Amino acid sequence: MKKLPFLYLLISFVSFSQNKQTNILSLEESLGYVKKYHPVIKQAKLITNTNEAKLMKARGAFDPKIEVDYNRKEFKNTDYYKKLISTFKIPTWYGIELKASYENNSGQYLNPQFKTPKNGLYNVGVSIPLARNLFINKRMATLKQAKLYTKQGELEQQLLVNTVLFNAISSYLNWIQYYQQYAVYKNYYANADVRLKNVVKNFKAGDKAAVDTLEASINLKNRKLDLEKAFIKQLKSKLEFSNYLWINDNIPMELKEEMIPDTTTFSKIDSILKTSTNHIIQNNFDNHPKLKLLELKKKKLQINKRLKINNLLPKIDFQHNFLASKVNNLDAFNVANYKNSLQVSVPLFLRKSRGDLKLAKLKLQDLDFEINATKIVLQNKITATKQEITSYQKQNTILKNLVSDYKIIVKSEERKFYLGESSLFLINYREVKLIESNLKSIKNQYEYAKTKSKLVQLLGKLNNL
Repeated sequence: MKKLPFLYLLISFVSFSQNKQTNILSLEESLGYVKKYHPVIKQAKLITNTNEAKLMKARGAFDPKIEVDYNRKEFKNTDYYKKLISTFKIPTWYGIELKASYENNSGQYLNPQFKTPKNGLYNVGVSIPLARNLFINKRMATLKQAKLYTKQGELEQQLLVNTVLFNAISSYLNWIQYYQQYAVYKNYYANADVRLKNVVKNFKAGDKAAVDTLEASINLKNRKLDLEKAFIKQLKSKLEFSNYLWINDNIPMELKEEMIPDTTTFSKIDSILKTSTNHIIQNNFDNHPKLKLLELKKKKLQINKRLKINNLLPKIDFQHNFLASKVNNLDAFNVANYKNSLQVSVPLFLRKSRGDLKLAKLKLQDLDFEINATKIVLQNKITATKQEITSYQKQNTILKNLVSDYKIIVKSEERKFYLGESSLFLINYREVKLIESNLKSIKNQYEYAKTKSKLVQLLGKLNNL
């Protein structure tokens, strides 16, 4: 394992295991750092934690409760009343609620219906909604939706990671593109420098005209200008890519000047992204994170719809409590001692409830349209991306042949020039075409690799790398 010096602030070394040359940073290693340390990736993990907190909050609606209500009034040495009611409630999954309470009330002006034995009055009972809120209520609906939030958080995290990785890959590929362009200009600048020296030498020997030295000098200056522009572009692309590189404790990395990208990345992009024929499976849109996210949203709206249907039912709440003055065991509660109540509430026109239900149905219809549209958009994007990849493959073959042909022409033109059968103008013209073809080839390889990564992103599988 070798150490690579390029860290920021007090950190001076980072270990890379796969590179044989310490100055080469590969895409695989870069993605490892992005997935482990990038702040947005860490932020994505907070989505799951937030939704788990929402689930805990929703479950809190089913927590048992203890309530104590104590009232006392004393005026001019007269004990008007003392009222003590302590209650223990256990909510259940359905709208049924179990209750146990203790009452001890006394006082000169206490309402007779609140009077209790000297030792107080115990009661155990149940509260049952007989229509509305029995099979679904706001408490149940909130918990069901909160359970979906945890799955939703995982999918949102996948999509966010997918986007960050795609941007990081695109930035790295862009760095390679400009680095290779810089290498091309550097090579042809060296050629122009050698050519000028040869022309000057031949001019001094009387074999070439003075104008040839001027043209060779102008060509060298143009190459130097192009080289400087290419250097700035590759430097900017390198700095842009470094935005995605972080280490622990939120410390950004700073790539050293000697650091270069792995120029073999374009040729092995299929193995890196797992986009070969053996790895790309038929599009299963049911498992796509974006569609699964919409399906979860649909389930939440369906729960909301059930809740709105529930609100159309009349509100009929029944309570029954068994009473006892002493509690030694369960037999102390006699079925002959009890109190119960029945509450009935029915809106006459149900306009509010019917309006809420209609809105809930419209939201579901709107989401169905969105799901169908999203499927079509994804399908078309994937199809178009695959066609782009095929086109770039064909273009790459053509450009390779063009580069090879232009190289032969340039070499032939140079031989003819030194034999006195050509001119520097023709050589420079041929070389410009060769440079253009080289740059087009590099650009095409970049577009091919980027489109491959775009395909994996569209399939929602970049986070599986």
